[in-house]
Amino acid sequence: DEETFESELVACLSGVFSSPDVSALTAGFRRSMRLCRRKARLTQQSCYSRCPSSCCSALAAPYEEVVRYQRHPTDRNRLIILVGPAGVGVNELRRRLITSNPREFQSAIPHTTRVQKSYEMNGREYHYVSKETFENMVYSHRMLEYGEYKGYLYGTSIDAVRTVLDEGKICVIDLEPQ
Repeated sequence: DEETFESELVACLSGVFSSPDVSALTAGFRRSMRLCRRKARLTQQSCYSRCPSSCCSALAAPYEEVVRYQRHPTDRNRLIILVGPAGVGVNELRRRLITSNPREFQSAIPHTTRVQKSYEMNGREYHYVSKETFENMVYSHRMLEYGEYKGYLYGTSIDAVRTVLDEGKICVIDLEPQ
């Protein structure tokens, strides 16, 4: 019965919230339930189908426990992908995460079709490949992500991520939403 459910819920809320505002919270909840029931009686629909964004839908939502992830020693490490538009700091966040604990975090070495600069080393900053090789990797689904910047292709291969994970580290990459 709805009234029994309401009274049990209000009693539960009173036990959880021990502040002076609990009376306002429960009174507001009671009023919300009454309005919801009144609307349901008028249209002969259930509370949830009548007003899905109201109090009842919040009660119908399943509980999901939120705890800090703790990897079991037999589990493989995970890939962390930081996503955000240019200028919001995902690259800086990735850099700080890796700097804070380089024994645990590492970035995958991306692939590019641009020309290697004199101070760069293949396999350190990028894997330098031809445009044909890069496109073959895309078509054979070997790229996790890719895009074009200033006429050159850039991307992260699945093999580059696996290399980091096989070293026993957590792979961290940053992407732009495009």
